[in-house]
Amino acid sequence: MPQHKSAIKRLRQNAKRREHNRARRSKLRTLIKKVQTANDKETAEKHLKEAVSFIDRLSTKKIIHPKTGARKKSQLTLFVNNL
Repeated sequence: MPQHKSAIKRLRQNAKRREHNRARRSKLRTLIKKVQTANDKETAEKHLKEAVSFIDRLSTKKIIHPKTGARKKSQLTLFVNNL
């Protein structure tokens, strides 16, 4: 455990950020699953729009790597176009 006041604060901040980022990544996985399990193309396109927007946000904030975001968007778009 940290002894210095600044290190204690850093520990609290890191824990808070970790939980925040984990929740965002979990939501991302849920959105991707919604796109992949959609019954028809219209529903998939609606979910795709939401997922792409969320992926862009996470990439911008460096919660996921920008190239990972680009790859996921590409894969989802290809999946929906092939429906």
